[in-house]
Amino acid sequence: MGRILGIDYGTKRVGLATTDPMQIVTSPLETIHTQDIFDYLGNYISSEDVEGIVVGMPLKSDGSPTDSTPHVIGFIRKLKKLYPHINIVEEDEAFTSKMAVQAMIDGGMKKKDRQKKGNLDKLSATFILKSYLENL
Repeated sequence: MGRILGIDYGTKRVGLATTDPMQIVTSPLETIHTQDIFDYLGNYISSEDVEGIVVGMPLKSDGSPTDSTPHVIGFIRKLKKLYPHINIVEEDEAFTSKMAVQAMIDGGMKKKDRQKKGNLDKLSATFILKSYLENL
């Protein structure tokens, strides 16, 4: 078994999370500037056994696209072209940011640290990945 990456894609930052090799535990990994994501993924995928990638798909509560949806679709298209050997799937990212904020509060994170967007992005990616694994 290989790791599964969770991705919370944004036009400024990309939050990343990963599973352990047995795909049991999910952990926040990193927050990367969007322009650096493909370099980062190339290095990560070449050094780790990555079996799958789960990308959060931003949709409104009625299932219609948001302003961010076309960006994510383009990102997924490029991922599939670069990594045809890796299973790439979409997962609804509804409420992952709210869950991430609550997890930071519940975990006792100071307000100053909660305001760092990078922390929110990688925790959101963790919730996207966790949701995917729970629905398998």
